[in-house]
Amino acid sequence: MLEVHIIKWVIFFMISSININELNETNNIIDIRNKEIYNKGHLPGAINIPSERILLYPDKYLKKQEKYYIYCQHGQTSYNICRILSNIGYNVVNLKGGYNEYKNK
Repeated sequence: MLEVHIIKWVIFFMISSININELNETNNIIDIRNKEIYNKGHLPGAINIPSERILLYPDKYLKKQEKYYIYCQHGQTSYNICRILSNIGYNVVNLKGGYNEYKNK
């Protein structure tokens, strides 16, 4: 019996990340935390799109030709979200340190 093994290759793009305090842009900042946490405090100009929504319906919220700056509370979830979105063609930048970094500056 001949066994056939299929190997799937996944290409991971380099994830662009900057320190949240280096952010000079005021457009296209996305807070992926839940609405309740967002309402307690967020970056000026940020809009709230919870992580579940942005992953389920990226085409509803994002345009592939625009750049988006994405953050969460600590930076790890936004890094993972950016990795996924980047792999499907979106121009995203992770804001390292998340909201905690901004709050503690």
